[in-house]
Amino acid sequence: MPPKTRGFLTFLVTLLLVACAGQPTPPPTNFTSSTYSDAAFPALPELQAQVGFWRKVYASWGRSQVALHDDRYLDIVYGVLTLPGSIDESQTAEHKEFVKGHLETLKELLRQVEYKTAANSPLTTAEQALADRIKASSGGPRALMGASERLRSQRGTRERFKRGLEMSGRYDAAFRRTFREAGLPEDLAYLPHVESSFQNHAASAAGAVGMWQFMPGTARHFGMLNAAIDERRDPVASAQGAARYLRNAHDRLQSWPMALTSYNHGVGGMQQARAAFGNNFAAIVQNYSGSGFGFASRNFYAEFLAARDIAKNPQRFFPEGVNYEPPLNLDRVRLRQTASATTVASYYEVNLWELNSLNKAWNSAAQSGRLPLPAGTLIWLPAGTITRLAQRGDTDRAVALADTVTTAKLR
Repeated sequence: MPPKTRGFLTFLVTLLLVACAGQPTPPPTNFTSSTYSDAAFPALPELQAQVGFWRKVYASWGRSQVALHDDRYLDIVYGVLTLPGSIDESQTAEHKEFVKGHLETLKELLRQVEYKTAANSPLTTAEQALADRIKASSGGPRALMGASERLRSQRGTRERFKRGLEMSGRYDAAFRRTFREAGLPEDLAYLPHVESSFQNHAASAAGAVGMWQFMPGTARHFGMLNAAIDERRDPVASAQGAARYLRNAHDRLQSWPMALTSYNHGVGGMQQARAAFGNNFAAIVQNYSGSGFGFASRNFYAEFLAARDIAKNPQRFFPEGVNYEPPLNLDRVRLRQTASATTVASYYEVNLWELNSLNKAWNSAAQSGRLPLPAGTLIWLPAGTITRLAQRGDTDRAVALADTVTTAKLR
């Protein structure tokens, strides 16, 4: 028997149910299981196991740790592995093989427990410990059947989430103002913690791009994508796109848990789920099995609640402190007419390279001036640009090209 397999079974026998690679990192001493609940974002009792799981993923388990768990009953965590060797953002081939080996060992043991239970055969000490652990979960005795097929691994993201909190300081005020002006709950500003950890370069294998993770088709539908500009790469512009999307979703679904879940599963998909289970969101999460409604969709709202809880109480989850980045401090104007980037740079006496670095939504053709920027384009300028022109008496000249949107820190 390989050493890691023997070690894993040893821990099962001793009822620790933790792989031989190490113990899970305990949560902070002042960790709380409470979840903020209000009319917009209710903390449904049926989802508390899921919310608690994602709090651990975000704020307790680090990137060197991988939890082996049930993908349906998230209070069943069989163990937390500690990855060997050096640790970085992505797992190495060695790490993947290490996790795979433990998953296979545990899966085989779960199959034995399922088979023997169905046949009413006696269980070994390790098998009985595993069966008792599963039966004690939120799924109860029914969770035992099919447990081997529901086995999943989840790497911790504590470092990534903390870095996201730090970066959120740059955008939180701007995002909150965006949702407030749209008449939507300001706490929607926490959504990038789930989507991208506030990393603007984030890109999914499916084609979602940016801090708010819009797919190309959705971006076009909500006016964020044209020949010159991809606003998915501008955090504030894409937040405005998210506000348009979420307003539409809420108008159609009449529920923030459903509207938020549609951000992952689509409005049409959530309408089908509602047709099957009505407005009972907990029943949808627990029982809906429509096409594409998998682990990510089932957990999306719970992830949002967990992220919101942590972001509202960072000192409870990160007692070492969080160094928030300062808020955006840039000027912003809206073009009254079509103009090239070179024209804008000349007009506002800004270096073209600096202008392009501030406006990451522009594609290469737009940045070089080969493709003009459409009328209505929102443009970031260095802080103080508009004030400088006004002090020189050039206000009329500036207004001829664009309307001023903001000239102060976005607090």
